[in-house]
Amino acid sequence: MARACFVTATDTEVGKTILAATLVAGLLADGVAARARKPIATGATPSARWRAPGPDAELSGLADHELLAAVSGERPDAVVAELFEPAVSPQLAAGLAGRPIDPATIVTGLRAAAGRAEALIVEGIGGLLVPIAGDFDVRRLAAMLAWPVVVVARAGLGTINHTLLTLEAARAASLDVRAVVLTPWPAEPGTIERSNRETIARLGNVEVAVLPQLQRVTRASLAAAATTIDYDRWLAA
Repeated sequence: MARACFVTATDTEVGKTILAATLVAGLLADGVAARARKPIATGATPSARWRAPGPDAELSGLADHELLAAVSGERPDAVVAELFEPAVSPQLAAGLAGRPIDPATIVTGLRAAAGRAEALIVEGIGGLLVPIAGDFDVRRLAAMLAWPVVVVARAGLGTINHTLLTLEAARAASLDVRAVVLTPWPAEPGTIERSNRETIARLGNVEVAVLPQLQRVTRASLAAAATTIDYDRWLAA
């Protein structure tokens, strides 16, 4: 059984994929056979004629599952189990496509992937209460996996409320939240960013790490970013 971690966020487009890719890149740089999974993706299309980017290629233009595949050295169709073109919730996307999502199949696939790797980083979709199928949401997926959770959040105005609400939702389901990661963290954080970090750590009783915005998203820059965070204790067998 691999060490594993479930990456969620306070909202969509917050930085989950960058953090997940950073963790995978850091583990690989440490010689750990790490893999990535984004079990459900919306707002994307199948990666026809996939050609893995070169080692120094810019990766920021790739879809989320493609970026994770480029970093982990896998094919995009191995990273994602359910892919839908409309940029909507998984439940709505599945309904529009007439292809319901089976949560049990998702969980079984993730556990199987964990059994084939030394470390597995799983990126959720949206926030914890995003519906997947019926009353099954991202939070229930994370609870069934029972792996440590890392919450990605914005650094600026509004993040305290969103982050503390996410922590409450996670702990109500007995999720093991290991850390909150604020990103993109400015090179010169102002009063509000520093205060947000301190306040979330204090009121949320949680470790708060930061991840700066990358000027270029490459395998090397992601691996370098990983050296700025002490992520090893975020993963558990």
